[in-house]
Amino acid sequence: MNKPDPFSNLRIVLSHTSHPGNIGAAARSMKTMGLGHLYLVAPRYYPDPAADARASGAIDVLERARVCSTLEQALEGTALVAGLTARRRDVGPGDYTLREAAPELAARARTQPVALLFGNETSGLSNAELGKCQMRVSIPTSPDYSSLNLGSAVQVAAYELRLALLADAVPSEESAEELATSEEMEGFYRHLEQTLYRTDFLDPAYPKKLMSRLRRMFSRARPRKDEANILRGILTAVDKSIEK
Repeated sequence: MNKPDPFSNLRIVLSHTSHPGNIGAAARSMKTMGLGHLYLVAPRYYPDPAADARASGAIDVLERARVCSTLEQALEGTALVAGLTARRRDVGPGDYTLREAAPELAARARTQPVALLFGNETSGLSNAELGKCQMRVSIPTSPDYSSLNLGSAVQVAAYELRLALLADAVPSEESAEELATSEEMEGFYRHLEQTLYRTDFLDPAYPKKLMSRLRRMFSRARPRKDEANILRGILTAVDKSIEK
């Protein structure tokens, strides 16, 4: 049985991009590092000649790019999602530098699809978008001027991932186990929220505050597929007990 190509398991996801030139620059950055899977979530302008011009010799990456209307579509099938952000947040997953995160992302890409998520050029990732990530990743820029162009950020991220993959570290027994996918975890979160409402544990006046904390907890845990099934089974048992 052929092992999956880890480079093919890496996807770059750009959410709500404002400037088409940045899409082209990201495509070029990806190709220089051997990455070819670009996902675009509701770009403001695309396709666009400016994207083609900035892509230079990476038009093939643009031609294969998948345009999605929702972030859920772009993350479908992924087992690990890293959100790139320059701002510290009180919500969302735990903090990593890009160099700290790259080995774990590379190890997971040897068995399952992973994604690096970049937000809008002006506002970055929203709290809701970060809530769908398991890792919150930053590039340690100068505190005197931390603004980094989207294409440049993709270039740095792709470089770090390439270094981690070329290191060819042997995957640990833990990283070889199959994680629950993004859509499986989203199904669990919806089920959990509904059950917590039914048990009166979740306050309808402040539902998102608790759910964001629970998302952060389970993001740290990185549930496996069988573990996610166990959690769903527990919720189903609680639901049946309430009905009785």
